[in-house]
Amino acid sequence: MGIAIAQAAANMGAKVKLVYGNVTIPLPQDKNIELFPAPSSEDMLMQVKQEFNRSDILIMAAAVADWRMKKVADHKLKKQADQATLELTLVKTKDILREVAKQKNPDQVVVGFAAETNDLLKNAEKKLREKGADMIVANDVSQNVFGSDKDKVTILRQNGTIEEWPEMSKKEIASKFLIYMNNFIQK
Repeated sequence: MGIAIAQAAANMGAKVKLVYGNVTIPLPQDKNIELFPAPSSEDMLMQVKQEFNRSDILIMAAAVADWRMKKVADHKLKKQADQATLELTLVKTKDILREVAKQKNPDQVVVGFAAETNDLLKNAEKKLREKGADMIVANDVSQNVFGSDKDKVTILRQNGTIEEWPEMSKKEIASKFLIYMNNFIQK
């Protein structure tokens, strides 16, 4: 979804800064899209903060994992003959959307996505309240959204507006969403 939004924005003439993690589809090759790889959640937070300082709009179309390894081995962890289990310690990652929304200026817009498997509206409304975003684009990912070109989204805004869109391709959602964003900004 993030790549579709980046490409649609570039097609509309926007200068896009695409901060991305591990992706399985080709990255866009467009003169209006500057690519910033972020292999870890810490790298992504740093890069997003840095780029948002010089941007008008932040669209967080994907989230990094909620947890990361406390200690990352620099070599293969070999099993021992008498070893039946391996304990790994996970630590909570920083919430990039919340961290960046805290530093936004009044003329900047922050949009988050809520990929939910249950209680879509309830969880999206909570995210909208707690994260400080101007709007949340919610989608139910329990229905094979990952790896699919189709999605169905619901947009929630701070003023209480909720708008549900029918299923369409991610490219169609991206284009329609950017028109929606343009109207939101113009008001």
